[in-house]
Order: sequence, then C-alpha cells, then structure tokens
Amino acid sequence: MAMLGKRRPSRPASGHSGLVRQPSRKTESKDATSTTLVVERLAHDGRGVAHNVEGKTVFIDQALPGEHVDIAIHVTRKRYDEAHIKNRLSSSEQRVEPPCAYFGQCGGCDLQHLNLTAQRQHKRDVVTELMARQGLTLGPIAALDGSSEHYRRRARLGVRVDGQGNVLLGFRAPNSHRLVDIEQCHVLVPALNQLIRPLRQLLATLASPRLVGHVELLATDEATVVLVRQLKAHDQDRARWQQFAAQQQVLLGTWLGRETPVLHWNGAQGGATSVLQEVLNLKELGIQRANPPTSEQCVAGDKASSRVTLGFSPGDFLQVNAEVNQKMVAQVLAWLKPAPGQQLIDLFAGIGNFSLPLAAAGAKVLAVEGNPAMVERITANANVNLLDVHAQQADLSDAKKVQTLLSEHQQIDAIVLDPPRSGAEAVCQVLGSYNVPRVAYISCDPATLARDAAHLVHAGYRVKQVAVADMFLHTAHLETLMLFEYQG
Repeated sequence: MAMLGKRRPSRPASGHSGLVRQPSRKTESKDATSTTLVVERLAHDGRGVAHNVEGKTVFIDQALPGEHVDIAIHVTRKRYDEAHIKNRLSSSEQRVEPPCAYFGQCGGCDLQHLNLTAQRQHKRDVVTELMARQGLTLGPIAALDGSSEHYRRRARLGVRVDGQGNVLLGFRAPNSHRLVDIEQCHVLVPALNQLIRPLRQLLATLASPRLVGHVELLATDEATVVLVRQLKAHDQDRARWQQFAAQQQVLLGTWLGRETPVLHWNGAQGGATSVLQEVLNLKELGIQRANPPTSEQCVAGDKASSRVTLGFSPGDFLQVNAEVNQKMVAQVLAWLKPAPGQQLIDLFAGIGNFSLPLAAAGAKVLAVEGNPAMVERITANANVNLLDVHAQQADLSDAKKVQTLLSEHQQIDAIVLDPPRSGAEAVCQVLGSYNVPRVAYISCDPATLARDAAHLVHAGYRVKQVAVADMFLHTAHLETLMLFEYQG
C-alpha cells in the first residue's frame, strides 16, 4: 500500500496520452523567442494544447481553451514541445484568480486558474475520451463532488536547509526536486493548515534541522497527527518536538533511521491505534446495519450500530478527501445493494474501506489483499466492528492466481475492484469466465480503467453506470467509478 501522504504507486509511462509527461529525449530550449498560438483544448494533465504553424503539438502550462497566448518553449521533443506563457493576449471566461499565493510555484495544484465547474467537466471529458479510444461509449456521468476546497486531510511537507542556513518547509515545484517554502496551503483542512507556521518556527530553532527529512500531517476524527522523518535521534531536538506537540495538542510520532526507519510514538498509549481511524457513518452511506451488535457485545458508549471504524497505520493507504470517500462508498453500496445472504468479494481491499460497509449491510464479504499486513489490518477491523469479513492474501497481478481464487468461491453475487494506478488487468482478463453478475470498479487512473473496461466488455460485460469523484480538487487527478453487469 502507498505510504501516508502519497498517492498509490504510479504505473510506468507507456506512450504519450497527455496525462503522463514522457521523460525521453527532451532538450531544454534556451531560445525564449515568442510564438503566438491559439489554445485548442486541455490535455489530460490540465495543460493547454495548441499546434504551431508546422502542425507540431505544443503543451502550454496554465493555458486555457480559446486563449491567444505568446509562448516561450522550454522543452523541445521530437513529437511535441512544452511551453509556458510569456504574454496572454486574451483570457478564457473560465479563467479565475487562483486562490493560493503559491500557485504556479508549488507542484501540488495545477488547475486553480480554472473555475470549479470547468475543472469537473474536464475530468468527465477525460474519462469519456479515454473510453472512446477503447471503443466504449458512456451514458450520463454522475458527479461526486466535495463541499469544501479545504479538503486534504493528509500531506507530506519536505524540509531542507539552504546554503544560507535557512530552514525551508513546503512542497516540491512542478517536475522538480526544488522545495517551495510555504506558510499556508489552501487545500489542507484547517487543522493542518494552521500547523504550518508553528512548524516553520520550530524547525528554525532546532539544533540539527538537517536531520529532518520531511514532516507528515494527518487529521483524523479523533486527533491531529504529526509524523517526523528523522535520520537519527537528537535528545535536545526531541524535547523541542515534544514541547511543540503539547502546545499544539497534536499526537507526535517520529520515524527514526535511514534505510529501515522505525516509528516511535511520543507519549501515546497502545501505538496510537485509538486515534488512527477512518470513520464511516452508516446513515450517510444509506444503509442500516443488518445485524447490529447487542449491548453485551458492545462496550459502553459504543456506536457500532451507526458506523464502522477502520483502524490504520501511518504506512497504509488512506484517501485524502474524507467527504468524497464517504460519497464513493455510498455510491458503490447504492449500485450493489448488498443484502443478507449475498456473497461479495472485495479485491485490493486495503484497510476495508468497502469491505466493512458491505458486510454491515448484511453481505458475506471476502476481502483480498496482496500485502499480508493489510490482511491482518482488515481482520482486526472486522473483529472490532463485529462484522462477517474474511480476509485473504493473494497476488492479484497474477492471472493464474486470480483464477484459482475465483474458482474456490462459487455463486459470487458481485465483485468490488479498487486497485492502485496500475489497474486490475489480470483480474479483468479472467472475470468473463466466472459470470459474476456485477462488478464495481473504482479507479484512480482513467487510462488503466479504460484498458480494463475494454477487457470486461470483450468478456461479456456492459457498462451500466459511471461516476466521477472530484477527490483532488484543483488538480487534474480524479477517481472514476464504473458499474459493469454481465450480459453473457
């Protein structure tokens, strides 16, 4: 699973799609001569697309469709160039003033210059276009949008000491290792955003700030967590970190070591597992618990009948947008309508984000993960919530092992797929042989989703429903949900 503060592992680039920038054969251009172009559309990654007089494609940073721009090319490639705007001669009606002062410097958000309605339409257009390339035509696409621009509940901030001895704290610049020093972040939830200035002040007082590699921030329903990555222990600085934690009322953990860092919780009981929890409200998910626990099964004050809690560790994958994640789970539940007696399989189950709500609705769930540690996590979460979930380890990238897994389970009513960016190709290549009635696929990469959807359709499935979740506001990233039904 991905480390805390990072997205799931990226797949290797496989040809230019407008979504991934190719690393091959680039030449840094020193010629800053302006060229005037008209922006035709947005690439998948949010850059403007134009063509020069020779017909060569040019990708232009922060340019919007319809705009006339004077550009300077900064990277020349064989098939296309990359450029930035020197002078914008006309502005799109969709252009807005970016809400963050660091936009264009920080690489975290790349669409803040585009209004929210247009951002979300662009993401739906990307999904439609990629599906069309596979010969698939989509119907209406539902929108699962969040209500706040301050949505990010976890983040990793780099720490560096410059040549003058100044301590920098912030995010990387676009396509660069250069650190952009920041004092606030527009998209962080308030509890994390308000920690940035105190962190900067603390880092400036440390005796050995060069020992700090980065700082991870996490906001849960129970606590605000600060995790410090440090090369080795420093007694004087440890005392300062502990004082900071007490003053800011945060839970402090420290990763110590170079090659295999070990996490130490400062003053926390039980490894902080009581506060590292994802809480899913069953009412908001649109379900009632089929078999609520009795009072004898619950501890005093327990809310097991109205929610499920997913314990996790700092190294586990967790969606950055809690509100949109809740909406995604609710959408899958609405599509699959789990009920007592049904047999469901959740592949790439993670910490049980979909498995436990499905089981709460009464279904018998098999949760499958490649990582043995996640199998243990799901089992523990199911036990805490008194839910019928069996967790199993399997390599889901191996088609033969997927066949063995599915062959061992008969009369499967539905399968949930929530893979990393590399997708679930091995699963989708063999699913057609098992006549599973419904498949709900949740994807963080629309390109691999389109590839896998083509496999499913070829095997006899039909695309029944599609939704796009704006998990990462102000960026070109998105989550796509698709429901497939087997037609034979």
